[in-house]
Amino acid sequence: MEGLGSFLLFALFFYLMMRYGCGAHMMHGHGGHAHKKGDETKQIDPVCEMEVESDKGYAKIYHGTLYRFCTRNCLDKFDANPEHYLNKRPGEKDEM
Repeated sequence: MEGLGSFLLFALFFYLMMRYGCGAHMMHGHGGHAHKKGDETKQIDPVCEMEVESDKGYAKIYHGTLYRFCTRNCLDKFDANPEHYLNKRPGEKDEM
């Protein structure tokens, strides 16, 4: 009976971690800037606003969100001042 109680406690802990904890992203996906087009997923480069296929370009995780960049130049600009690019409005010209 003691083994059953331990098993049920472990199962409850596992369920809670998968539902609300570190495993939740596997079930529900990440936030981010992904756009679904057909069968492929594309993301928007936050620097130049070009579409980047999810298996192309450069990637960076910033505050738990994955961002994709079309070129190394865009990645370097983002690294220099990420908040500038995350807070700019769509279509706003880059002054940097």
